[in-house]
Amino acid sequence: MPDFRSDTVTQPTPAMREAMFKAPLGDDVFADDPSVNALQDHAAELLGFEAALFAPSGTQTNLIALWGHCQRGDEAIVGQSWHTYRWEAGGMAVLGSIQPQPVETQPDGSLRVADIAAAIKPDDPHFARTRLVVLENTTGGQVLPPAYIAEVAQLARSRGLAMHLDGARMFNAATANAARHGTDVYEEARALCSHFDSASLCLSKGLGAPVGSLVLGSRDFIRQARRTRKILGGGMRQAGVLAAAGHYALQHHVRRLAEDHARLDRLAQGLADANRSHPVLQGKITVLPWQTNILFTDLHADVAPAFTAWLAQHGVRVTSSLYGGATRLRWVTHLDVSEADVTAALDCVARFERQG
Repeated sequence: MPDFRSDTVTQPTPAMREAMFKAPLGDDVFADDPSVNALQDHAAELLGFEAALFAPSGTQTNLIALWGHCQRGDEAIVGQSWHTYRWEAGGMAVLGSIQPQPVETQPDGSLRVADIAAAIKPDDPHFARTRLVVLENTTGGQVLPPAYIAEVAQLARSRGLAMHLDGARMFNAATANAARHGTDVYEEARALCSHFDSASLCLSKGLGAPVGSLVLGSRDFIRQARRTRKILGGGMRQAGVLAAAGHYALQHHVRRLAEDHARLDRLAQGLADANRSHPVLQGKITVLPWQTNILFTDLHADVAPAFTAWLAQHGVRVTSSLYGGATRLRWVTHLDVSEADVTAALDCVARFERQG
């Protein structure tokens, strides 16, 4: 059953399960779980930070980082459609007493630098104090260009602001940059992170671990982050059984992300061909630009109910939502989507075409 709903649905591979089974364990709340410590040290060195902290989820690592940069009544600049603002249940305001200042997200996933600059508040008691700029990379599968990130970082530094990266799928961005530049994905990841004071990295999405995320920053920042994690209920005991999976993923599942990108490209090309060539779907399915492992397609209202029902009936799992009068489907390739799954999905589309 091809499952394109999200890269969060992946199952641990046999080799990852073996690493989990053999992981030496301690008590991470006492900071003496050797597998957790090994993961944190490895990730920090890999990405150019002084330290890292393992936590249950990306929502928590983002909140830990936001809380580390901002005090009560401070403000963080975020994207209107980004996870930290729209998809994390308002935690930055509810739990952190941090005011989000959303900025409109552009079609390419970026925020206009001029809009970020305009959102920064003057030092006036009438306003929340702007402390932080948050970027998300990838965002909706789109990659923020390195030159753009450097420009935003320069603005932030000039205004005395910190920078946080919501890098849930940061290695997908690094994979795309490496393919474009002919460079190494780990080098691209380190370069990408170099502009940020802190970063959040999900291990349970494209990297394929079952649970967990990392927050990375300076030693002092992570020392405070450990306290914040405890407040949020994220302190785990023998967490090494989970950390071992994340450690394995960082070592063995980063370079294979290029396979996910290639499979999405094939899927997107096949859906675009269907839009061009068949009387039923011709002009009815808009394939939006794609760069990594996430694709959005918009269905015309007169085919959307039948097409989505057909996919579900034949076991092709996608997520759908209404967007601007169209039905938007999200397709995500990942560790558990094979070449055969892509073939099966495209065959299902073809058979829907023949059904009319």
